[in-house]
Formats: sequence, C-alpha cells, structure tokens
Amino acid sequence: MPLPLYLLALAVFAMGTSEFMLAGLLPDIASDVDVTVGTAGVLTSGFAIGMIVGAPLVAVLARHWPRRPALLGFVLVFATAHALGAVTTSFPVLFATRVIAALANAGFLAIALTAAAGLVPPGRKGRALAVLLSGTTVATIAGVPGGSVLGTALGWRATFWAVAALCLPAALGILKGFPAGHDEDEATGRPSLRAELAQLARPRLILVMLLGALVNAATFGSLTFLAPVVTDSTGLGELWISVALVLFGAGSFVGVTVAGRLSDRRPGPAIAVAGPLLLIGWPTLAVLANVPAALFTLVFVQGALSFALGSTLITRVLYEAAGAPTMAGSYATAALNVGAAVGPVVAAATLNTEAGILGPLWTSGLLVAVALLIAFPLLTVITAGRGTEVLR
Repeated sequence: MPLPLYLLALAVFAMGTSEFMLAGLLPDIASDVDVTVGTAGVLTSGFAIGMIVGAPLVAVLARHWPRRPALLGFVLVFATAHALGAVTTSFPVLFATRVIAALANAGFLAIALTAAAGLVPPGRKGRALAVLLSGTTVATIAGVPGGSVLGTALGWRATFWAVAALCLPAALGILKGFPAGHDEDEATGRPSLRAELAQLARPRLILVMLLGALVNAATFGSLTFLAPVVTDSTGLGELWISVALVLFGAGSFVGVTVAGRLSDRRPGPAIAVAGPLLLIGWPTLAVLANVPAALFTLVFVQGALSFALGSTLITRVLYEAAGAPTMAGSYATAALNVGAAVGPVVAAATLNTEAGILGPLWTSGLLVAVALLIAFPLLTVITAGRGTEVLR
C-alpha cells in the first residue's frame, strides 16, 4: 500500500480520536469552562451536528473538486479548530470549534474515500479502503484512551493540542504524495445529483437510516457520560476511565470485525442476535455499575454489541443507497451522526433525575428498545436485497 494512503489513515485516526475523546475529558472540561457535565456533553452533539450538515453538503460540493488542495485544506482547518479549542476559555467558542472541526472531518472523509481507491490498482480498492477506515477503529482502541491519559496527566487542553499535531504529518503527506493536477473521477454511468437525492424518497432507505441513528444514539448517550460512571458510581480513580475506554474500544473492534463477516450475507441473524443482547446489556450495566469487574466486562461487551449492530445497519444503508454512488456515504454518515447528536442530549436530560449519572445507561436501553420494536416486525424487509459491492 502506498505511503499517502497510510497518511490519510493517520488523519482519519486523528479525526476519530477527536470524535470520541470527549468521553474521558468531560468532567475536566466542564470544571475548566465553568459549565455542568451535562452541558459539556453537548460538545459531542456539536461535533455530530457538524458531521450531519457537512457530510451531504460536502459530498455535493466535492463531486468535482481537485483532491490534493481539498484534502489539505480540510486537514488544516481541522487542526486549526483544535488549536483554537485548546486555548479558549469560552464554552460557546469551544462549541463552535467542535462544529467547524466536524465540518472539516465530513469534507475530508467525503473526498478521502474516493482518493484512497484511486491510489491503488482496481483489484486492491477494498484493501485500500480497509486501511483508510482502520484509522477510526484504532482511534477507539488507542487514540481515545491515550487522549484520556494525556488529559488526566496534563489537562484536557493537551489532548486537543495532540490531535492538532497529529494532523501535521498527514497534511505534509497529502502535499507531497498527491499529484498537483485535478484527478478526474470516472463519470461514466454516474447518476445525476437529482437522481441520487431522489433515493432518499425510498422508504426502506429511510427505515435503515432511522434504525442506525437510534442505535448510535444509544451508543453515544452512554459513552459520552461513561467517565462519571467510572469515578462516581464505581468509585475508581480517573485513570480507570482510560481502562474503561480501552475496553470499549477493544469491544468495538471485535464487534466491527464480526459484523464485517456477517452484515453482507447474513444481516438478519446479526440484528436478531446482537439487538436483544444489547438491549439487555444497558440496564444490566446500570444495575451493576458499582461492581468494577462487572462494569469493565459489560463495557467491553456493550462496545462489541453496539458496533456490531450499528455497523450492520449502516451497511444496510449503503446497500439501500446503491443508486446514489457518490452520496451513499454521506447518507450513512448523516444517520450515524444524527444519533450521535441526539443521544448525548437525551442522556444529559436524565442526569438531574433520580437516576443521576446512571440515567444515560437507562436511556440507551430505551433507545435500543425503540429500535428493536421498529426493526423486528420488518426484519425481512430490512435485510432483503444484498449486493456484492457496497462502495463503488
């Protein structure tokens, strides 16, 4: 695989770390900028809002953009947003930097997916995309916990600076590794933009997007507020937050790996098994959160189940949007990030109830229950129709 591809994956790693890292930093951020933990949790929603708006918008704009300046520009904007976030003392400014960073993230991914495939021969495009997207998986395992450790040792601002620094070698690689000319995409047979947008009128596509959003809302609702569960409910020190995040990340890697083998040809069984187990897991975690061994075990399991179910549903989005080859990824990204925006807001509303810091865990269980109540009667509809290629 060519070096520029790995440098693109490094940028995806930095962006993935940024998207998930607040789960271990919220208490310190809230204290530093003088807001409640629930209010600080809106920062996760702010990033998701930027991704929701940015994914389809940039997918439309980037259909004919030159790749090198576009990729370089998005990486530099992303790095600058984190540098500004690292120095501000204003929560509204910090929120704005999260939205800007998310817009840059959405733009980068919209172009990088195509650019990665163009760096290798046609027969190796799948492997190239796997290398690129591995940045997100590694972020959940190493980047987020590492950011939490750095934040605990040096403060949350150091983590923001570290993310900005990670973008610099990626920017240099894009500058040196990509041709200066305008790389034209193969346009033969590509539908018009209007035809691609018309795919959103298909009920089955909207259905799987809704289910993906609900499951991701459950995931982010609990992940965003995992830190206070570890320190307050379980009574452990701040460094144990990183342990919990590592376990959640490791579980997500297992879940994505297993789902990758099932979601193409056997999505029905994947949903039927992972869904009920995920539903049982969130309230069980709430009940046993004061038992460290149970907490860490269930964090791993819930990470695996959340990403197994979520990735299976998002794969269905890509299949259902096969008639929109340049917009399908933005539809999937939008579905994921609608959930990431709504989940923390709904979960934060429970922090001041009798459930307290365990409220988000109960909320996640409720969101999964709603998803399953919708999905199970329509399971054959959701899983009907399979393709041999998701990304073209």
